[in-house]
Amino acid sequence: MAFSSENAFFNKYEFGKLLGCGAFAKVYHARDVNTGQSVAIKVIQKSRVNNNVNLMANIKREISIMSKLRHSNIVKLFEVLATRTKIYFVLEFVKGGELFAKVAKGRFGEGMSRKYFQQLISAVSYCHSRGIYHRDLKPENLLMDENENLKVSDFGLSALTDQVQADGLLHTLCGTPAYVAPEILAKRGYDGAKIDVWSCGVILFVLTAGYLPFNDPNLMHMYKKIYKGEFRCPKWMSPALKRFLSRLLDSNSKTRITIDEIKRDPWFRKGYKEIDCQEIEDFGAVVKEEEKKLVDLNAFDIISFSSGLDLTGLFDDKYKALEDVERVTVEESPEKVLQKVEEVVRAAEGVKLRKKKECGMELEGQNGKFVLGLEVYRLTDRLMIVEVKKKAGDAHVFGDLWRDKIRPVIMQQPNLQVAGN
Repeated sequence: MAFSSENAFFNKYEFGKLLGCGAFAKVYHARDVNTGQSVAIKVIQKSRVNNNVNLMANIKREISIMSKLRHSNIVKLFEVLATRTKIYFVLEFVKGGELFAKVAKGRFGEGMSRKYFQQLISAVSYCHSRGIYHRDLKPENLLMDENENLKVSDFGLSALTDQVQADGLLHTLCGTPAYVAPEILAKRGYDGAKIDVWSCGVILFVLTAGYLPFNDPNLMHMYKKIYKGEFRCPKWMSPALKRFLSRLLDSNSKTRITIDEIKRDPWFRKGYKEIDCQEIEDFGAVVKEEEKKLVDLNAFDIISFSSGLDLTGLFDDKYKALEDVERVTVEESPEKVLQKVEEVVRAAEGVKLRKKKECGMELEGQNGKFVLGLEVYRLTDRLMIVEVKKKAGDAHVFGDLWRDKIRPVIMQQPNLQVAGN
């Protein structure tokens, strides 16, 4: 693995290759020059979050949560560093990749699925015992180490018990669409432990079936299946596993199986050994004094870039007034989105493509009287965020171009949609 000393920072880390890229952060393989240890470094551009109080708060909460966790099946946070423009999370490097990539090659047998599920439940149980709820469990957030042991990652959407409201429940809408629990879709308050159990059930189904229990090309139809708990187990599953899954994926949160009940289930208990957790160490996830003002992320908050996404928008396609910024979520590749926009521009009178970037472009109209910026960010393997900004000119003209010409073309089926912030 080649590292670049030119990219070394704080006289401690040398950067290697880019491992992944999201809407707000990039993750690199790096090396500690003092010990030779491999680490993963998540780099967040402050300019992406400085004007969003929710995102700033979420970053602080993620640091707070990960600094509390020491478990063999949870990715470790070693330290947090910052410069004037960037925040760096220095994390345990897990070189086996995502569990998602492994299961994408083919479903697992029940024995292997049970092993990974036992490790997942051990990690989730540990978190819950410390008042931490992950809220975005999915195979993409489960990594594999060199010994093929599971590591839970990405606590950016997690919640702490101090976020529970007077009714004893959490209320922030969060989760990845295919893994989100019915009570979240219903916009009711929810028990953080129960929604994690639901997501664990979806993961177990995916491991053993090789596909999602709730899936539909139409997002609205998929959510309706989730809300009703409509799924069918494949014939090759054992009766014991089918019974177990029916309790994990119980659409009634009050009767859904608990973590303690999971550990007593006959299918789960086969070969299970409870892990002795290390005592939580004060391992120095230090945020420098200049970063104290950063305040802690959550799944639909990321999808919506706001604190209160109303899911009724999934079932009601009313246009919301456009301000200076609007973001929508689509199920298209960035290349396809940009291709569609170019086709619209070619057909639109008086509009031209002024500048093209790797994942975005600038559009100009009326001889420079208005300029529109458009960028596409990858949220998951299927979901992209399209962000449009009025950079100059009349808001009404900007709104007409976006609302009447571009938006209908890139959104040809019901998708998550959010008005400008």
